[in-house]
Formats: sequence, C-alpha cells, structure tokens
Amino acid sequence: MPSPPQDPDTLEDLSAAYDRLRNEIGKVIVGQEDIVEKVVVCLMARGHTLLIGVPGLAKTLLVRTLAQALDLDFSRIQFTPDLMPSDITGTEIIQETADGTRHFEFAAGPLFANIVLADEINRTPPKTQAALLEAMQEQHVTAAGDTHALDSPFFVLATQNPIEQEGTYPLPEAQLDRFMLNLWLDYPSFDEETEVVRSTTAGTSTEVRPVLSADDLHTYQAFVRNIPVADNVIEHAVDLVTRTRPDADAAPDFVQDYLSYGAGPRASQYLVLGAKTLAALQGRMTPVEEDIRRMAVPVLRHRIVPSFNAEADNVSSVDLIERLLTEK
Repeated sequence: MPSPPQDPDTLEDLSAAYDRLRNEIGKVIVGQEDIVEKVVVCLMARGHTLLIGVPGLAKTLLVRTLAQALDLDFSRIQFTPDLMPSDITGTEIIQETADGTRHFEFAAGPLFANIVLADEINRTPPKTQAALLEAMQEQHVTAAGDTHALDSPFFVLATQNPIEQEGTYPLPEAQLDRFMLNLWLDYPSFDEETEVVRSTTAGTSTEVRPVLSADDLHTYQAFVRNIPVADNVIEHAVDLVTRTRPDADAAPDFVQDYLSYGAGPRASQYLVLGAKTLAALQGRMTPVEEDIRRMAVPVLRHRIVPSFNAEADNVSSVDLIERLLTEK
C-alpha cells in the first residue's frame, strides 16, 4: 500500500525543530553530535536506545537535557540487584476512603513517564529486565490482572557500563534485539574536555528551554513513518542484513568464518526507519542508500554474534559491519 502524500511544510518544520533541539542540547552537552543525532533519530522513529559508555561521559545529563528541551516528563531508574518488577511498573495498594471503606488502587511506578532513563540495566536480575522490555514492546504494564497504558510518547534509553562486569546480568540477544539502536559514547577530544571543565566549574548554570511539545513529537513521528522509500533503498537494507547471516548464500567468506549468528528482519526494518528519519531531519523527503549505511553500525552492532574465531583474531562486530559496507 503506497504511503499517503506528505506535506512539505511539515518536513520543513521538522528540520527546523531538529536544529532548535540540537542548539538547546548543545548548551549543556559539549560535542557528541553523532550521539545526539542518533538519539533523536531513535526518538522520532518510536524506537528505544541502548547507550554504552564508561562513567562520567554525561549519559544521564544527555537524557535529562533532551527531556527538558522536549518539555516531556523524565524519570530515572537506577537498576540494582534487589530491584523488583513492581518497583518499576507500579503496584496495587490499599486505600481507605472517608467513610471507612477500603479498596485497591494502582500506584504507578517510574515507568510512567515520557522519557525513561534505565541506568545500568545490566545490574538488575532478568525478571526486572524482562518487565522493562515488555513495557517497551507493549506500551503498557499489567498489575493485579489490570492493564495500564503507559504515557505517550514513550522512549526508553538504557545505559550500560562496559567495565566492571562482575556480578552483572548481561541482556541476552533476544532482548537486545528490542532496542532499535546501540550507541557507544567515546571519550571527548582534548578541546571538548577542556570546554566541559571550563563550563562545569564556573559556578554558572544553563537554562534549557522547551522547543518541542508532546503534540509536536506525535506529529513528527507519524510523518516519519509515512515517508516514501524507493525500492532500491529497501533492497540495499535487506541485502546488507542478509549478508550478515553465515548460512545465507550471499554471505561473504569472512562472515561465515567470523559470525555465529546474523541479524534478523527487525534489523532491516530499523535500518529503513532510521534512514527515513535521517532524511527528514535533514529536510529531505526520501532517504538514499547512504542513509542506510550511516545507520548500519548502531542498528547491527548488537544484532550480530561474533564467533570464537573472531574473538581469537580480535575482530569486533563493528569491524565486521564496516567490512560488509566496503565489500559487495
């Protein structure tokens, strides 16, 4: 079924809104332009993000600043080994009315927010991780047999610390696949870190102004979904994903040697959705193959499983993706 005609004015508004959003976030976050872009792409595409970086790289500050610039409710959940599913979803509590009668009432947990920071998601047991991932997928939680819809828009940004893995609960591949993007924060450059130190030790604060409302975000999210995509762009995404599967006829020899499992169809879907959003943010009505390639690493990094041979040869998943992009 063809996509409905798109309004060029909405495209222009979206691109201008993205520029305003970047400027507001840039008041607080120094550098990290690519990370900011990909987080906004994921938000506009109605996906969720897994953000990985060592402590002190402003992961929490980035998410909080994004929520402020979007005028959305923000909630931070610090995941710990003793956290239970009801601690994040909410639970039924007994309430007593003025006439002395008692009844159960649902007390909403911290998941009931527009932007949720799931801090160090790998430090909580699998049952609590599963409760979060179910909420991400279904957009509701269930307590005492009743279903409670989550707020909309609903965007989860989960963080992981790549060091200190002792005593953690790594997310299995099936749950990692629920995240649209996997973004890695790197250390800032010398100049960027100098600016960070200068701005954060001066005793001044920066006010972040809301530049987008929830209604604006709903409009832009719907707009992105309806952007038309040429067949060759879709085929480029599917071809790239297919070549990550070791048992596929199109798989190169190095994929058969270095990958145990390739990416599933959800990777193709997210590549196209991400490409659509990239194009819209830049004021273009339709994506091109280069947009697919720009989304390849964050979409595929957590969806392919390197083999023992790759580990032995010190070949990472990113190395394999970049090689796939350069070899046909």
